[in-house]
Amino acid sequence: MAVFVKVVQAGSVSAAARFLGLPTSTVSNRVAMLEKRLGVTLLQRTTRRLHLTEAGQVYYEHASAGLVHMFDAEAAMAEAVGEPCGLLRITAPVDVGDQILSSILGQMRSQWPKVDVELVLMNRYVDLVAEGVDVAIRTGPLKDSTLVAKSAGIARWALFASPGYLAEAAVLDSPQALRHHSCLQFTPLGKEAWELHDAVNSITVSLARQVLVNDVGLIMTMVLAGDGVALLPMYLCRQACEEGRLVRVLPAWHGKIDPIHIVYPRQRFMPPRLRAFIDLASLELRKWLE
Repeated sequence: MAVFVKVVQAGSVSAAARFLGLPTSTVSNRVAMLEKRLGVTLLQRTTRRLHLTEAGQVYYEHASAGLVHMFDAEAAMAEAVGEPCGLLRITAPVDVGDQILSSILGQMRSQWPKVDVELVLMNRYVDLVAEGVDVAIRTGPLKDSTLVAKSAGIARWALFASPGYLAEAAVLDSPQALRHHSCLQFTPLGKEAWELHDAVNSITVSLARQVLVNDVGLIMTMVLAGDGVALLPMYLCRQACEEGRLVRVLPAWHGKIDPIHIVYPRQRFMPPRLRAFIDLASLELRKWLE
């Protein structure tokens, strides 16, 4: 089939033979064998040129299209076992945090420069298959699905405030004392109260003075500026605590604990760019979530 298509494209048996690096007789024999197998004449030969028969024209159109698909398939397989490259679409919830995501993307670009990344941050559930997304970082319990999920650790939410705020605010020595403080609330955690846990107990604390914000990055900025107390992921505050810009308050108590997973559609052959991201993101998330 491939020899026949090349003869038609080259315009002669001899030109096709030169392109394919085969003897002219071999090319002629293969076309003749194809015609014999099909039981039709594909080419009418004259001393000067070749003419496609009507059957030959129909067969050429289908054969050339089939070869294109075959070569595309082989190219895709070559990519599947080669260097990571191409576009990788990733989604993650807003509350994962800029520091973790920027670190992952920075390393991805450094190690795999041929991979183009599109990152979409949103808090709604994303149907990876229907929306053409390759992989997701997800927090919290997973829904039942046919997707593959790889655990990357847990995120514990705790109470933080700046030293400047604590120096001027009322004493904060119990969860109930939060009612006398400016509480900055990340709305996915609830709008009117915080649920806190220690080693044995769980309590719900109603918030009197509060600011509601649906962006964890803005909450973090406001806490650093001394605007109040907030429940934030511990990994997000680790560096600021080490630098003395934040303090964990009521350390015996914490908020929710979120499992973190890397989720992707099940597939027989995983593209190298996806494998590279999963391996890199898993290592990086575990470092931050330790």
